[in-house]
Amino acid sequence: MIFMGTFVINGHAEAVVTETGMYTELGRIAQLIHAVDRAPTPLQRRLNQLAKMLAAAALAIVTLIFVLGLLRGEPLKLMFLAAVSLGVAAVPEGLPAVVTIALTLGAQRMLKRKALIRKLSAVEALGSVNVICSDKTGTLTENRMAVTVLELPDRRIQIDKLHTHAKLLRDAEPSDSGLGLLLTGAALCNDAVMQADPNNPNGGVAVGDPTEAALLVAALQFGVEKNALEQVLPRAGEVSFSSERKRMTTVQRIPFDLSLLPVVVRSAMNGGTPAFVAFTKGSVEALIPLCDKAWVSGKVEGLQEARTRKFLAANNELAANGMRILGVAFRFLDSLPKDMDGQDVENKLVFLGMVGILDPPRIEVADAISVCKKAGIRPVMITGDHPLTARYIAAELGIMKTEPFVTGPEIDQLTSADLQRRSETAPLYAGRRTIPIGKP
Repeated sequence: MIFMGTFVINGHAEAVVTETGMYTELGRIAQLIHAVDRAPTPLQRRLNQLAKMLAAAALAIVTLIFVLGLLRGEPLKLMFLAAVSLGVAAVPEGLPAVVTIALTLGAQRMLKRKALIRKLSAVEALGSVNVICSDKTGTLTENRMAVTVLELPDRRIQIDKLHTHAKLLRDAEPSDSGLGLLLTGAALCNDAVMQADPNNPNGGVAVGDPTEAALLVAALQFGVEKNALEQVLPRAGEVSFSSERKRMTTVQRIPFDLSLLPVVVRSAMNGGTPAFVAFTKGSVEALIPLCDKAWVSGKVEGLQEARTRKFLAANNELAANGMRILGVAFRFLDSLPKDMDGQDVENKLVFLGMVGILDPPRIEVADAISVCKKAGIRPVMITGDHPLTARYIAAELGIMKTEPFVTGPEIDQLTSADLQRRSETAPLYAGRRTIPIGKP
């Protein structure tokens, strides 16, 4: 199902509208919100308590004065009127006006800080906040993904400046074939597209998922252009990404005229005549178990345990430096599988390497977190990213130092009481599992 109110930024689909308006899931959410009984704010609870205390005190005083007046012999009518007058005088009629004025002044001060308050009670509720939970990507970070590292089985390439290796795919040396295949896989196993940029006639802009857009830009820096590749290697099938599989695969059709192929792809065929080539990209933890070989210095070598340990160690190292890591692998196919469910494609893969993508923290976030801490507010980061990546960003922003954090699999194993106890101090919740080195 595709739910109204959500944004689709990648993939392919044909849809049929089944419900509209209040019958959609968004309409159902709106109905549930209207049916919720709103709990009173802390200030409202305190005012209710104050009102009860004042009422009890006024009733006691009025009763006491009424009784004492009667004992002194005062007329009943006079004491009754005196008691009623005292009761009315004890009601603080100006308190609601004072509270409203105070909240209005608070709303005005927040408006000067570019925060618009729709309900005055929210001003007081916001002032009572002592924990702020925030997502990472796009909130604490800029959501401007940029590839900074290409990790090949035999070397590491730092991308700290613009590369213009336009001849990489056409006449690459064998030692560069791994780099060419890695970038080819990253560009083809990708749903982002390059579009013309009206502000830059000589360039383009990548449109789609930020991570996939970063891969396209990195490939283009080395002269690997997706549009040109798809003219030669059109997509014939795909296995879509899902959060459970943590990977995506596309199958490209190989042309009959092999001379049209990029040299890096043609050399990888090693004289064979396969009909298709499949590229898979995804988390390294999900990809490594599907590979039995690796592309090392222009040739295929077995993926022994020592090399697997090396890949996982590099993955953890890059993640610990705040990067999002994607692995890329490939294999040739003689025919297109009848059932594109991934089982017939995503096995016996050749591991090409990893791509390290950095999403830098927003410049203003560190200062905001510092202000929150000084105000007694504890910031908490909640993200589905790799725990080591999340820990690096949290440390950079000052959210945590060396405190223990909670991962997704740990939450599944904790009881409600244990989770509540951990939530009182945990500064970070990260979702992706880290495979221990040596235990792929």
